[in-house]
Amino acid sequence: MPRDLHPRLLRGFVATAETLHFGRAAERLYVAQQALSRDVRTLEGLLGEALFTRTTRSVDLTPAGHRLLPGARRLLALHDELLAGFGSGAGAAVRPLLLDLNSDVTGPDLTADRVLERARAAWPEGELLARFHGGLAAAAAELLAHRLDASFGRFAGLPAPVRGRLAQLPVRLERISVMMADTHPLAARPVLRPADLDGHPVDICAGNPATTEWADLGARLLREHGLRAAEPYVPPVGLDETARYLVRHGDPMLTTVGGPRIPGAVNIPLVDPVPLSLVSLVHRPGERHPGLRALAAAAAELGAAEGWLDCPAGSWLPPADAALVGAGEQHTAPASGG
Repeated sequence: MPRDLHPRLLRGFVATAETLHFGRAAERLYVAQQALSRDVRTLEGLLGEALFTRTTRSVDLTPAGHRLLPGARRLLALHDELLAGFGSGAGAAVRPLLLDLNSDVTGPDLTADRVLERARAAWPEGELLARFHGGLAAAAAELLAHRLDASFGRFAGLPAPVRGRLAQLPVRLERISVMMADTHPLAARPVLRPADLDGHPVDICAGNPATTEWADLGARLLREHGLRAAEPYVPPVGLDETARYLVRHGDPMLTTVGGPRIPGAVNIPLVDPVPLSLVSLVHRPGERHPGLRALAAAAAELGAAEGWLDCPAGSWLPPADAALVGAGEQHTAPASGG
């Protein structure tokens, strides 16, 4: 075994092993693809074994690569932990953190918007870049591909294999409501009970593959209360398109109380019971970006001040989501360090 093995070589190897793509690994590390390829070849030369099989269409780990990966991860984690104890160094550059807010519209009390605003104020020297592609199901794939650093949404609604590769921090229990055109027969009600929706199919955004975690929550809620889901439609984008969509299709749409204000539409809370949706901050395990710590701290501050994780009496929350409220801090809090 060589006496001197630069962490850069191991970091390039791990990034390539996790993405199985030299281009994406290079983007993740903010280096040129040629430099990454050179580092991998250098590491292979030092170890005396090929770590990847390469074709024009794919990259795969060799048996030697599989053997090296766990130890390389442990060494890098220890390396980062040691450096974290001494700070990041004066003038050290920190790359921007890319965050998906899962919505292309704003609302008076949207969780992700408020957390981002608080985090930016608390970490003015850093850069938190927000995008608005929408849907945790879609964002999870981007997280796993290292094209995204963090997102918000309903973690319990992701497939088990995806959840097993990501981490989450419970942020807020949001109250569920229904949004509808102000011409709808139920639009004048101050609140609605599930029984009031009998005979009115509810749009749970089942036609949007990017938000399957939300459609899963809606399906569970409707099934438990004997209600019917509306036919899946192609979802709208933007305030004006959503307003037209609500008028054209006429179905109440499941949303949250603090959601966007749509022209010509009303947002009515559901009661008896009060359905809840757990919003989590979702990221890759072991992520040490200071921007992620700023987001987690902002969420904790807002949550403590406003009781974001308090479960009101007479509420409804799927068991899988309820379990995360108590278990999230145990294994999913963002890692500390530089």
